[in-house]
Amino acid sequence: MPRPARVNPSRQKNPTFTRPQKPKGDHRARQPAHEYALEALPGLEEVAAEELRGVPLARDLRGLRFWYPGDPERLTRLRGAVAAYRVRAWDVPRPRGLLGHQQLGELTAFLGEVVRWGGHRSFRLAAAGRESAVMIRLAEELSRGLDLPFDPEEGELLVRLRPQEGGPGWEVLARITPRPLSARAWRVCNRGGGLNATIAYALHRLAGVREEDRVFNPMAGSGTLLVERALLGPSAAMVGVDIDPGAVACARANLQAAGREVEVAEVDALATGLPPRSFDLIVCDLPWGDAIGSHRANAALYPAFLTEMHRLLSRHGRLAVVTHEIRLFEGLLRDQDRWHVRELFQVYSGGHHPKGYLLSKR
Repeated sequence: MPRPARVNPSRQKNPTFTRPQKPKGDHRARQPAHEYALEALPGLEEVAAEELRGVPLARDLRGLRFWYPGDPERLTRLRGAVAAYRVRAWDVPRPRGLLGHQQLGELTAFLGEVVRWGGHRSFRLAAAGRESAVMIRLAEELSRGLDLPFDPEEGELLVRLRPQEGGPGWEVLARITPRPLSARAWRVCNRGGGLNATIAYALHRLAGVREEDRVFNPMAGSGTLLVERALLGPSAAMVGVDIDPGAVACARANLQAAGREVEVAEVDALATGLPPRSFDLIVCDLPWGDAIGSHRANAALYPAFLTEMHRLLSRHGRLAVVTHEIRLFEGLLRDQDRWHVRELFQVYSGGHHPKGYLLSKR
């Protein structure tokens, strides 16, 4: 009888044993998800929604509402929205129901999670009838439960109460950051009439972000358009000018705080001495005639601006402009044959309704 072949035990395969496999994919996707909602400036909702669609792990998107797992730090880097809120709903017919023992405990725990993550030092309520007896008592109970002072005007934790979207109850939205997302960390210097950073972001996104662009920002002010473009990625060149030395210093300070190197010069935007077709993208927040300039001065400034920018723009370049002098600007463009014009947006911000435009040479 032949002797059986000798088997090396170390090589013998155990059919019942398999090497454990590491789970594939982002580990955050396996963490519990929470519901969130973004707030956008009226008129820029689609800009915020488009940015949200590019956030990894955001799911079940319904406009500006979505679910997101784990640490919400990624959401604080959104630039097309003005605020991000954690959302939870309660099956109560009116806000008074939130004062019930179980509901109040759940609400306090919900807000406590937001506070522990965001580091808020005070809170406020935003709801219809916020000065009612129910809201006053709710503020008192939350102040005790959260160990936070109630500041009805400047509270860092903004808590919104409203009827549940698509449901019978009430929902609570808690802003996850102490300040709005539009209050950029890089803004160490501000000036009257400065452009909202969210509007600047939207203008760049809708005008197009291209690495090969030579970018020019006339009348740069505090540098909002320069910083927001620099944070979007590289460009072939970028320069800003302003005739006001205080504005130049302010723009340089904000760029330094943002960690970006961009040339800003004290030069009259209408007399730069630069050769024709120097830039592929020109972006400008023109004076609106209230905080900066006057309506009478703008009547002379705007046509001169359009003439000089036409000279400085490359053959296939773009001129992106935001202004509240809508009647003046559109009147100048109505009866001319040098520009193609497209309206990008009209937004509500700070009591104004400025429009954004994209111009190209005919």
